[in-house]
Amino acid sequence: MGDFPLVILATFLSAFAVTAIVTPFLIKRFKERGLTGIDMNKYSKPKVPEMGGIAVLFGFAFSVMVALGAYGFLGFNSLNLTALLAAFSTVLIVGLIGVFDDLIGWKKGIEQWQHALVPVFAALPLMVLPESIGFTELTIPFIGPVAFGTLYPLVIVPLAITGASNAANMLAGYNGLEAGMGSIISFTILAIVFFLPLDHAGKFEVMILMAGMLGALLSFLRFNWFPAKIFGGDSLTLMIGASIAAVAIIGNIEKIAMLLFAIYFAELVFKLGSRLKAECFGLPQKDGTLKAHPKGGSLTHWVLRRGINTEKQVVFAILGLQVIVSGLVFFLFWFKLFKLIG
Repeated sequence: MGDFPLVILATFLSAFAVTAIVTPFLIKRFKERGLTGIDMNKYSKPKVPEMGGIAVLFGFAFSVMVALGAYGFLGFNSLNLTALLAAFSTVLIVGLIGVFDDLIGWKKGIEQWQHALVPVFAALPLMVLPESIGFTELTIPFIGPVAFGTLYPLVIVPLAITGASNAANMLAGYNGLEAGMGSIISFTILAIVFFLPLDHAGKFEVMILMAGMLGALLSFLRFNWFPAKIFGGDSLTLMIGASIAAVAIIGNIEKIAMLLFAIYFAELVFKLGSRLKAECFGLPQKDGTLKAHPKGGSLTHWVLRRGINTEKQVVFAILGLQVIVSGLVFFLFWFKLFKLIG
């Protein structure tokens, strides 16, 4: 592996540093220009700057440039630049779509189904990759390996990008929740892929992308934690989901990514009861506590009905569930109790 661990460290640190520099600047500018949203889980309904995902996007993009610079100087022959840049392009496009959505999408009455389908276009860079990566086969539970052939790039890849992007966007609205979930999942994937064989296709590309995303998210979390100084917005949530799907595709770790999304699948089950119209927000009380919405429709409401009654407690509870899920996935991988790769 040579100097590659140092490259990963540089990728992580550069993402963390750039995000830490850009975020305070955005907070100030967004306040001045009125680009704020209401913190729905606070009784006083304070206005907080939105679109913090832009800071994460800057940090993530800069870190990938750092990794590419290291590639040029150190010459990592095993790095698949086509796969890396395709995945990076997809994440970048989804992030820009999120910025557009934050600016005018919800204000101009874009329908939910339109909102859900937009990330499909960001999958185009990855749709041309399967031949170079070499994986168009997936193992379907109770069926076994299925060779999708050309259906993989034409159907599976765009579905994965839009599905993961919108999944991460469903469970949101609490200080620190989105960035926290993304950090845990990114770290888990980084740890698992680190222990894969050196000749595993996509290993180094996945580590670069996840190190950059993890560094940017952890840095942003300092400003997004309760009480949040800035919200991530759709630009953050969509980008988190897209990054996980992108690395799953180029690293052939689709099953790992799907298992790590268990909490989001649970949220989907709750949301389906309301035809995807329910919000995650609680009902803030004068004493600073939260009550679950009478109609439910979200994992957050289920948590609130279990004796947890503050925003911070809800976030800790859900992040704790994600840590458990991530731990179980790593356990299955480490002891090879279930075929998670290939």
